[in-house]
Amino acid sequence: MSFCKEVREECNDLWQASFEHPFVKGIAHGTLPLDRFRFYVMQDAYYLTHFAKVQAIGAVKASDLETTRRFAHHAEQTCAAEMALHESFMELLKVTKEDWSAFEPSPSAYAYVSHMYRSAEGDLADVLAAILPCYWLYYEIGEKLKDSKPDHPIYKRWIETYGSEWFGELVEEQMERIDQLAEELPEARCRELKDRFRRSSYYEWNFWEQAWRKETWSVESFDRAGV
Repeated sequence: MSFCKEVREECNDLWQASFEHPFVKGIAHGTLPLDRFRFYVMQDAYYLTHFAKVQAIGAVKASDLETTRRFAHHAEQTCAAEMALHESFMELLKVTKEDWSAFEPSPSAYAYVSHMYRSAEGDLADVLAAILPCYWLYYEIGEKLKDSKPDHPIYKRWIETYGSEWFGELVEEQMERIDQLAEELPEARCRELKDRFRRSSYYEWNFWEQAWRKETWSVESFDRAGV
């Protein structure tokens, strides 16, 4: 069994928790309160800024020029396509310059970014293990929600983006790459990579959760759960 098949099975509990999260279901049904999506979009813009930088670190870690080129392409795609998507969301959600001046990452967004940078201290396989869940999980969610018809243009566009063919091709490329890297690695090393993948899978679930609760650095934000 390939590395990706094994780790996907081992992390299925976390992925199912993402699929079933009320934030994700709210997007599918068009019922997610816009203030929560607004919070999510701002946190995600922060996350993606650093995600692109970690992809660029992957380009530096690559042992051949073609892999360097591809990682640089992925970083550029993150900066261009995903940030353009968020910029349109910012306009629709009326996010102002003053809002950005007051912005700070939530504890969960900060922790996820820190985890990626810590993983990037390793080699290319470590980088991939940490960033792949973001690609892959979003694509699976996009596939699961592609027949949903939320009565809101912002949620419709979000679903269309992550269920798109171009995004799926990027996911498949990175899956194939980590499978190849893991093929000749000893079991103990593969376990390290799986641990990185699982932590990122947890942080993906927690990203919905922090947006659902509109998490701040105050303990009072935990009282918002279920509101």
